Amino acid sequence: MPWIDAAAWTATTLLLAGLVLLRRHWARLPALTPDPALPADPPSVCLCIPVRNEALELPAAIDSWLAQDYPALRIVVVDDGSTDGSTEILQGREAGRPDRLRVVRNDSLPAGWLGKNHALDLAARQPEAQGAAWLLFADGDVQASPDLLRRAVAFALAQPTDILALIPGVDAVDPAERVVLPLAASAFQLLVPPHQVPNPRHPAFCGVGGFTLVRREAYEAAGGHAAAPLEAIDDMMLARRMKRAGFVNRVARGGPDLHLRMYHGLGELVRAMRKNAAALPAWGLLPLLLPPVALVMLAPLWLPFAGHPGLALFLWLLVPALAGDVQQRMTGRPMDLLWALWPLDALVFTAGTAWAFADRLRGVNHWRGRDVKLR
Repeated sequence: MPWIDAAAWTATTLLLAGLVLLRRHWARLPALTPDPALPADPPSVCLCIPVRNEALELPAAIDSWLAQDYPALRIVVVDDGSTDGSTEILQGREAGRPDRLRVVRNDSLPAGWLGKNHALDLAARQPEAQGAAWLLFADGDVQASPDLLRRAVAFALAQPTDILALIPGVDAVDPAERVVLPLAASAFQLLVPPHQVPNPRHPAFCGVGGFTLVRREAYEAAGGHAAAPLEAIDDMMLARRMKRAGFVNRVARGGPDLHLRMYHGLGELVRAMRKNAAALPAWGLLPLLLPPVALVMLAPLWLPFAGHPGLALFLWLLVPALAGDVQQRMTGRPMDLLWALWPLDALVFTAGTAWAFADRLRGVNHWRGRDVKLR
Protein backbone atom coordinates (compact mmCIF):
# COMPACT_ATOMS: atom_id res chain seq x y z
CA MET A 1 0.00 0.00 0.00
CA PRO A 2 1.29 3.50 -0.78
CA TRP A 3 1.10 4.78 2.78
CA ILE A 4 3.17 1.83 4.05
CA ASP A 5 5.82 2.47 1.39
CA ALA A 6 5.82 6.14 2.32
CA ALA A 7 6.30 5.28 6.00
CA ALA A 8 9.12 2.84 5.15
CA TRP A 9 11.06 5.34 3.07
CA THR A 10 10.42 8.17 5.55
CA ALA A 11 11.80 6.11 8.44
CA THR A 12 14.80 5.08 6.34
CA THR A 13 15.50 8.66 5.29
CA LEU A 14 15.28 9.94 8.85
CA LEU A 15 17.70 7.31 10.16
CA LEU A 16 20.18 7.92 7.34
CA ALA A 17 19.97 11.69 7.81
CA GLY A 18 20.59 11.22 11.52
CA LEU A 19 23.69 9.10 10.89
CA VAL A 20 25.09 11.61 8.40
CA LEU A 21 24.51 14.44 10.87
CA LEU A 22 26.09 12.46 13.70
CA ARG A 23 29.26 11.91 11.67
CA ARG A 24 29.33 15.55 10.65
CA HIS A 25 28.98 16.73 14.24
CA TRP A 26 31.64 14.29 15.44
CA ALA A 27 34.09 15.56 12.82
CA ARG A 28 33.49 19.14 14.00
CA LEU A 29 33.84 18.42 17.72
CA PRO A 30 37.11 20.01 18.87
CA ALA A 31 39.71 17.98 20.72
CA LEU A 32 41.79 19.20 23.66
CA THR A 33 45.47 19.87 23.02
CA PRO A 34 47.50 16.86 24.28
CA ASP A 35 50.08 18.77 26.36
CA PRO A 36 49.26 22.49 26.49
CA ALA A 37 51.19 25.15 28.33
CA LEU A 38 49.48 27.04 31.16
CA PRO A 39 50.21 30.58 32.36
CA ALA A 40 52.86 30.85 35.07
CA ASP A 41 50.05 31.69 37.50
CA PRO A 42 47.11 29.53 36.32
CA PRO A 43 43.61 30.58 37.34
CA SER A 44 42.12 28.90 40.37
CA VAL A 45 39.44 26.27 39.86
CA CYS A 46 36.89 24.95 42.35
CA LEU A 47 35.40 21.60 41.44
CA CYS A 48 31.84 21.26 42.76
CA ILE A 49 30.49 17.70 43.03
CA PRO A 50 27.02 16.72 44.24
CA VAL A 51 26.81 13.24 45.76
CA ARG A 52 23.74 11.27 46.83
CA ASN A 53 24.12 7.51 47.29
CA GLU A 54 26.84 6.89 44.71
CA ALA A 55 29.13 4.54 46.62
CA LEU A 56 29.66 2.19 43.67
CA GLU A 57 31.44 4.71 41.43
CA LEU A 58 32.46 7.36 43.96
CA PRO A 59 35.87 6.04 45.12
CA ALA A 60 37.40 5.87 41.63
CA ALA A 61 35.79 9.17 40.66
CA ILE A 62 37.07 11.13 43.67
CA ASP A 63 40.53 9.57 43.42
CA SER A 64 40.79 10.65 39.79
CA TRP A 65 40.04 14.28 40.68
CA LEU A 66 42.41 14.22 43.65
CA ALA A 67 45.12 13.01 41.24
CA GLN A 68 44.75 15.98 38.83
CA ASP A 69 48.04 17.65 37.99
CA TYR A 70 46.39 21.09 37.87
CA PRO A 71 48.09 23.08 40.64
CA ALA A 72 45.31 25.54 41.55
CA LEU A 73 42.46 23.10 42.20
CA ARG A 74 40.20 22.81 45.23
CA ILE A 75 37.32 20.33 45.47
CA VAL A 76 34.05 20.84 47.33
CA VAL A 77 31.74 17.83 47.57
CA VAL A 78 28.21 18.23 48.88
CA ASP A 79 27.09 14.97 50.46
CA ASP A 80 23.36 15.28 49.92
CA GLY A 81 21.91 12.97 52.56
CA SER A 82 23.70 9.81 51.44
CA THR A 83 22.86 6.58 53.27
CA ASP A 84 24.73 3.96 51.22
CA GLY A 85 28.30 4.39 52.44
CA SER A 86 29.14 7.42 50.31
CA THR A 87 29.56 9.50 53.48
CA GLU A 88 32.27 7.23 54.86
CA ILE A 89 34.07 7.15 51.52
CA LEU A 90 34.12 10.94 51.37
CA GLN A 91 35.26 11.28 54.96
CA GLY A 92 38.19 8.98 54.30
CA ARG A 93 39.26 10.89 51.19
CA GLU A 94 38.90 14.23 52.97
CA ALA A 95 41.07 13.05 55.85
CA GLY A 96 43.77 11.98 53.41
CA ARG A 97 43.75 15.18 51.30
CA PRO A 98 42.43 18.09 53.39
CA ASP A 99 44.57 20.43 51.29
CA ARG A 100 42.48 19.70 48.18
CA LEU A 101 39.12 18.27 49.29
CA ARG A 102 36.38 19.50 51.63
CA VAL A 103 33.09 17.72 52.18
CA VAL A 104 29.90 19.57 53.11
CA ARG A 105 27.10 17.47 54.57
CA ASN A 106 23.53 18.48 53.72
CA ASP A 107 20.56 16.66 55.23
CA SER A 108 17.63 18.85 54.21
CA LEU A 109 16.22 19.93 50.87
CA PRO A 110 14.46 23.31 50.90
CA ALA A 111 11.07 23.57 49.23
CA GLY A 112 11.26 24.63 45.60
CA TRP A 113 14.57 22.91 44.84
CA LEU A 114 15.67 19.72 43.15
CA GLY A 115 18.37 17.95 45.11
CA LYS A 116 21.22 18.22 42.61
CA ASN A 117 20.55 21.89 41.89
CA HIS A 118 20.53 22.71 45.59
CA ALA A 119 23.75 20.76 46.16
CA LEU A 120 25.54 22.58 43.33
CA ASP A 121 24.25 25.94 44.52
CA LEU A 122 25.44 25.13 48.03
CA ALA A 123 28.87 24.12 46.72
CA ALA A 124 29.15 27.29 44.64
CA ARG A 125 28.54 29.40 47.76
CA GLN A 126 31.43 27.87 49.71
CA PRO A 127 34.59 29.98 50.30
CA GLU A 128 36.68 27.84 47.94
CA ALA A 129 34.23 28.49 45.12
CA GLN A 130 33.73 32.16 45.92
CA GLY A 131 37.47 32.73 45.70
CA ALA A 132 37.98 30.77 42.47
CA ALA A 133 38.20 32.19 38.96
CA TRP A 134 36.47 29.14 37.48
CA LEU A 135 33.90 26.65 38.75
CA LEU A 136 33.81 23.09 37.47
CA PHE A 137 30.59 21.10 37.88
CA ALA A 138 30.93 17.32 37.63
CA ASP A 139 28.79 14.41 38.77
CA GLY A 140 29.92 12.03 41.47
CA ASP A 141 30.53 9.12 39.10
CA VAL A 142 32.87 10.82 36.61
CA GLN A 143 36.51 9.80 36.22
CA ALA A 144 39.20 11.91 34.55
CA SER A 145 42.78 11.31 33.46
CA PRO A 146 45.32 13.22 35.60
CA ASP A 147 45.96 15.90 32.96
CA LEU A 148 42.37 16.47 31.86
CA LEU A 149 41.62 19.62 33.85
CA ARG A 150 44.89 21.23 32.80
CA ARG A 151 44.07 20.58 29.17
CA ALA A 152 40.50 21.84 29.54
CA VAL A 153 41.56 25.08 31.24
CA ALA A 154 44.17 25.67 28.53
CA PHE A 155 41.47 25.14 25.89
CA ALA A 156 39.18 27.64 27.62
CA LEU A 157 41.94 30.23 27.99
CA ALA A 158 43.07 29.95 24.36
CA GLN A 159 39.90 31.64 23.08
CA PRO A 160 37.03 33.65 24.57
CA THR A 161 35.12 31.17 26.75
CA ASP A 162 32.68 31.53 29.62
CA ILE A 163 31.25 28.01 29.79
CA LEU A 164 32.95 24.89 28.40
CA ALA A 165 31.32 21.47 28.26
CA LEU A 166 33.28 18.27 27.61
CA ILE A 167 31.42 15.25 26.24
CA PRO A 168 32.56 12.15 28.14
CA GLY A 169 32.82 8.56 27.12
CA VAL A 170 30.06 6.40 28.61
CA ASP A 171 31.05 3.11 30.24
CA ALA A 172 28.52 0.33 29.58
CA VAL A 173 28.82 -2.88 31.61
CA ASP A 174 25.40 -4.52 32.06
CA PRO A 175 23.76 -5.90 28.87
CA ALA A 176 20.98 -3.30 29.02
CA GLU A 177 23.56 -0.51 29.34
CA ARG A 178 25.52 -1.92 26.40
CA VAL A 179 22.42 -1.89 24.19
CA VAL A 180 20.94 1.47 25.20
CA LEU A 181 23.73 3.85 26.18
CA PRO A 182 25.82 3.96 22.98
CA LEU A 183 22.83 5.02 20.91
CA ALA A 184 21.67 7.43 23.62
CA ALA A 185 25.11 9.05 23.66
CA SER A 186 25.04 9.27 19.87
CA ALA A 187 21.61 10.92 20.00
CA PHE A 188 22.98 13.61 22.30
CA GLN A 189 25.83 14.37 19.90
CA LEU A 190 23.38 14.35 17.03
CA LEU A 191 21.28 17.08 18.65
CA VAL A 192 24.21 19.38 19.50
CA PRO A 193 26.02 20.92 16.51
CA PRO A 194 29.41 21.69 18.16
CA HIS A 195 30.52 24.29 15.61
CA GLN A 196 27.36 26.31 16.30
CA VAL A 197 27.51 26.26 20.10
CA PRO A 198 29.92 29.25 20.27
CA ASN A 199 27.95 31.15 17.61
CA PRO A 200 25.95 33.90 19.39
CA ARG A 201 23.45 34.00 16.52
CA HIS A 202 22.67 30.28 16.67
CA PRO A 203 20.38 28.74 19.32
CA ALA A 204 22.59 25.68 19.93
CA PHE A 205 23.98 25.34 23.46
CA CYS A 206 25.69 22.62 25.48
CA GLY A 207 26.22 21.80 29.12
CA VAL A 208 27.22 18.33 30.37
CA GLY A 209 26.73 16.92 33.86
CA GLY A 210 30.04 15.09 33.57
CA PHE A 211 32.10 18.25 32.98
CA THR A 212 30.98 21.87 32.75
CA LEU A 213 33.65 24.50 33.37
CA VAL A 214 32.24 27.96 34.04
CA ARG A 215 33.82 31.34 34.60
CA ARG A 216 32.59 32.18 38.09
CA GLU A 217 31.69 35.80 37.38
CA ALA A 218 29.66 34.76 34.33
CA TYR A 219 27.95 32.01 36.33
CA GLU A 220 26.90 34.47 39.01
CA ALA A 221 25.81 37.08 36.46
CA ALA A 222 23.47 34.49 34.89
CA GLY A 223 21.96 33.67 38.28
CA GLY A 224 23.68 30.30 38.74
CA HIS A 225 21.61 27.29 39.70
CA ALA A 226 19.39 29.49 41.87
CA ALA A 227 17.92 30.97 38.68
CA ALA A 228 16.20 27.62 37.90
CA PRO A 229 16.06 25.53 41.10
CA LEU A 230 13.53 23.05 39.68
CA GLU A 231 15.26 22.48 36.33
CA ALA A 232 15.89 18.73 36.03
CA ILE A 233 18.30 19.01 33.08
CA ASP A 234 20.39 21.51 35.01
CA ASP A 235 23.56 21.25 32.91
CA MET A 236 21.97 21.99 29.54
CA MET A 237 19.66 24.67 30.88
CA LEU A 238 22.53 26.45 32.65
CA ALA A 239 24.33 26.62 29.31
CA ARG A 240 21.18 27.93 27.63
CA ARG A 241 20.69 30.68 30.23
CA MET A 242 24.33 31.74 30.02
CA LYS A 243 24.38 31.83 26.24
CA ARG A 244 21.16 33.82 26.17
CA ALA A 245 22.77 36.25 28.61
CA GLY A 246 25.54 36.87 26.07
CA PHE A 247 28.25 34.58 27.42
CA VAL A 248 30.37 32.34 25.18
CA ASN A 249 29.57 28.62 25.27
CA ARG A 250 31.91 25.97 23.83
CA VAL A 251 31.97 22.18 23.66
CA ALA A 252 34.82 19.73 23.08
CA ARG A 253 35.68 16.03 23.29
CA GLY A 254 36.28 14.65 26.75
CA GLY A 255 36.29 10.89 26.21
CA PRO A 256 38.03 8.60 26.60
CA ASP A 257 40.09 10.66 29.08
CA LEU A 258 36.81 11.69 30.72
CA HIS A 259 34.36 8.85 31.29
CA LEU A 260 31.64 7.56 33.59
CA ARG A 261 29.27 4.72 34.21
CA MET A 262 26.02 6.67 34.26
CA TYR A 263 23.59 3.94 35.27
CA HIS A 264 23.64 0.40 36.61
CA GLY A 265 21.24 -1.85 34.75
CA LEU A 266 17.89 -1.54 33.06
CA GLY A 267 16.03 -0.22 36.09
CA GLU A 268 18.26 2.82 36.47
CA LEU A 269 18.07 3.50 32.73
CA VAL A 270 14.28 3.67 32.83
CA ARG A 271 14.30 5.75 36.02
CA ALA A 272 16.73 8.19 34.38
CA MET A 273 14.31 8.60 31.48
CA ARG A 274 11.57 9.14 34.08
CA LYS A 275 13.58 11.98 35.61
CA ASN A 276 14.68 13.75 32.43
CA ALA A 277 12.32 13.13 29.52
CA ALA A 278 9.54 15.47 30.65
CA ALA A 279 12.02 18.13 31.78
CA LEU A 280 12.52 19.28 28.21
CA PRO A 281 10.75 22.39 26.95
CA ALA A 282 7.34 21.71 25.39
CA TRP A 283 7.04 18.45 27.36
CA GLY A 284 3.31 18.48 26.66
CA LEU A 285 4.06 17.39 23.10
CA LEU A 286 5.51 14.07 24.25
CA PRO A 287 2.34 12.03 23.53
CA LEU A 288 2.47 13.29 19.94
CA LEU A 289 6.21 12.75 19.46
CA LEU A 290 6.54 9.35 21.13
CA PRO A 291 4.76 7.18 18.49
CA PRO A 292 6.67 8.47 15.42
CA VAL A 293 10.02 8.34 17.24
CA ALA A 294 9.34 4.76 18.35
CA LEU A 295 8.19 3.85 14.84
CA VAL A 296 11.46 5.09 13.33
CA MET A 297 13.60 3.34 15.96
CA LEU A 298 11.72 0.07 15.44
CA ALA A 299 11.95 0.29 11.64
CA PRO A 300 14.17 -2.81 11.20
CA LEU A 301 11.50 -4.89 12.94
CA TRP A 302 8.49 -3.81 10.89
CA LEU A 303 10.04 -3.04 7.50
CA PRO A 304 10.17 -6.74 6.46
CA PHE A 305 6.40 -7.01 7.00
CA ALA A 306 5.95 -3.86 4.91
CA GLY A 307 7.69 -5.50 1.96
CA HIS A 308 11.15 -3.98 2.51
CA PRO A 309 13.41 -6.67 4.05
CA GLY A 310 16.46 -5.23 2.28
CA LEU A 311 15.96 -1.83 3.88
CA ALA A 312 15.48 -3.48 7.26
CA LEU A 313 18.78 -5.38 7.03
CA PHE A 314 20.59 -2.30 5.68
CA LEU A 315 19.47 -0.13 8.61
CA TRP A 316 19.97 -2.86 11.18
CA LEU A 317 23.65 -3.15 10.24
CA LEU A 318 24.38 0.47 9.35
CA VAL A 319 23.23 2.14 12.57
CA PRO A 320 25.55 0.23 14.94
CA ALA A 321 28.40 0.41 12.45
CA LEU A 322 28.38 4.21 12.10
CA ALA A 323 27.12 5.22 15.54
CA GLY A 324 29.34 2.54 17.06
CA ASP A 325 32.42 3.94 15.36
CA VAL A 326 31.85 7.28 17.09
CA GLN A 327 31.39 5.51 20.41
CA GLN A 328 34.59 3.51 19.94
CA ARG A 329 36.52 6.72 19.44
CA MET A 330 34.87 8.37 22.45
CA THR A 331 35.29 5.44 24.84
CA GLY A 332 38.46 3.80 23.52
CA ARG A 333 36.66 0.44 23.58
CA PRO A 334 35.99 -2.02 20.76
CA MET A 335 32.75 -2.70 18.93
CA ASP A 336 30.14 -4.60 20.98
CA LEU A 337 27.98 -7.24 19.29
CA LEU A 338 25.06 -6.27 21.53
CA TRP A 339 24.82 -2.98 19.62
CA ALA A 340 22.99 -5.03 16.98
CA LEU A 341 19.98 -4.99 19.35
CA TRP A 342 19.68 -1.22 19.06
CA PRO A 343 15.99 -1.20 17.95
CA LEU A 344 15.10 -2.38 21.46
CA ASP A 345 16.13 1.08 22.71
CA ALA A 346 12.66 2.17 21.60
CA LEU A 347 11.12 0.11 24.41
CA VAL A 348 13.26 1.79 27.09
CA PHE A 349 12.61 5.20 25.55
CA THR A 350 8.86 4.61 25.46
CA ALA A 351 8.63 3.25 29.02
CA GLY A 352 10.76 5.97 30.57
CA THR A 353 9.12 8.79 28.63
CA ALA A 354 5.60 7.63 29.44
CA TRP A 355 6.53 7.40 33.13
CA ALA A 356 8.08 10.87 33.00
CA PHE A 357 4.94 12.28 31.39
CA ALA A 358 2.77 10.73 34.11
CA ASP A 359 5.02 12.25 36.82
CA ARG A 360 4.83 15.63 35.15
CA LEU A 361 1.05 15.48 35.05
CA ARG A 362 1.18 14.82 38.80
CA GLY A 363 3.53 17.79 39.15
CA VAL A 364 6.50 15.87 40.59
CA ASN A 365 10.06 14.95 39.67
CA HIS A 366 11.43 11.70 41.07
CA TRP A 367 15.10 10.77 41.45
CA ARG A 368 17.15 8.80 43.97
CA GLY A 369 14.27 8.23 46.34
CA ARG A 370 12.94 11.79 46.32
CA ASP A 371 9.67 13.13 44.98
CA VAL A 372 9.92 16.90 44.51
CA LYS A 373 6.84 18.96 43.75
CA LEU A 374 7.24 21.08 40.62
CA ARG A 375 4.30 23.34 41.35
